[in-house]
Amino acid sequence: MRWVMDVPSPVDIVLGTTTVKVRECATLAVDTVIRLKQAAGSDLEVRVGGIPMFAGEVVMAGDDVSLRIGRVLPPAGQEIA
Repeated sequence: MRWVMDVPSPVDIVLGTTTVKVRECATLAVDTVIRLKQAAGSDLEVRVGGIPMFAGEVVMAGDDVSLRIGRVLPPAGQEIA
């Protein structure tokens, strides 16, 4: 089953989430501010195939922007002991 390790999967880095109505999306313009559910400075969430896997923080090194993984998230419905 080693071949499974080479299967491509989308990776998303999530800054934050919110819910907006389509009507509100239609009125968005440049410089519009959208309030997110997460507080400023919160960890970013890394989702692999839509599943939250890691949390981390933005790291700046010169002109490069990267993500430092800070913790591995437990599977949904479970807590890390």
